[in-house]
Amino acid sequence: MADSATLRTVSRNILTVPVQRIAGLDSSQVQDLLAVEEPLEIRIDGRPISVTMRTPGHDFELAAGFLFTEGIVTGREQIENIRYALPTNGNPRQAQNSVNVELRPGVEVDFASLERHFYTTSSCGVCGKASIDAIHARGCPVLPMNTPAVHSSIVHALPDALRQSQPVFERTGGLHAAALFDADGTLLAIREDVGRHNALDKLIGAKFLEGRTPLNDNIGLVSGRTSFELIQKAVMAGLPVLAAVGAPSSLAVELAQRMHMTLLGFVRDGHFNVYSGSWRIK
Repeated sequence: MADSATLRTVSRNILTVPVQRIAGLDSSQVQDLLAVEEPLEIRIDGRPISVTMRTPGHDFELAAGFLFTEGIVTGREQIENIRYALPTNGNPRQAQNSVNVELRPGVEVDFASLERHFYTTSSCGVCGKASIDAIHARGCPVLPMNTPAVHSSIVHALPDALRQSQPVFERTGGLHAAALFDADGTLLAIREDVGRHNALDKLIGAKFLEGRTPLNDNIGLVSGRTSFELIQKAVMAGLPVLAAVGAPSSLAVELAQRMHMTLLGFVRDGHFNVYSGSWRIK
């Protein structure tokens, strides 16, 4: 096992570490690249509301995307500024791992409700149909019923486009990715992270800060499986089509069907499954 003292930073999101590589009966000492995982504290007006383990990079987008997809803010105009929080112990590294979102005067946040919400979701206190009903209660955007129309040949090409645009994954093999395409399959944006939810929050946050939400004319692609939370975030962003390289969960399919989202799974090797919203696939 590598000694932690031998870790060397290559960039903010990649570390190199010495490892012993075994190939058959042969052994050699080589350098391996690891995706960085560090905590990010998200604050609103100086008050901590969440901590997520993420890969450093696009932290402001991650914070904005998290607040938007959780229904805490609904528009870019509600945010006055986003900046790294001042360190409390003089350690500049701490500042890089804490983001403060400053809201405009008059924007109110129910902090007590937030504490209850994140406690129950993190402890699985709300599940099944209760979770889906809670999504409806937040006033999610209504997805367009007939657009975009997506040809199956475009869906088949999405995974290759995603893989070719994953710079950190190509070096480490240890990250998830979320990508945004137009209906013709043109890649518009991609974000990577050790967490599936963070990658999607970064992607949605980027478009939210650009004033591009809702994403009614776009296709989303995630590199792993599709969970209930990913569908929730996509719905909050108004994304009508979400494809995944892996499988969806049962609750993800149920939520996609309820929200009239097109949900695709196992998009790889020239085939895919349509779990919901087949009318958008040509």
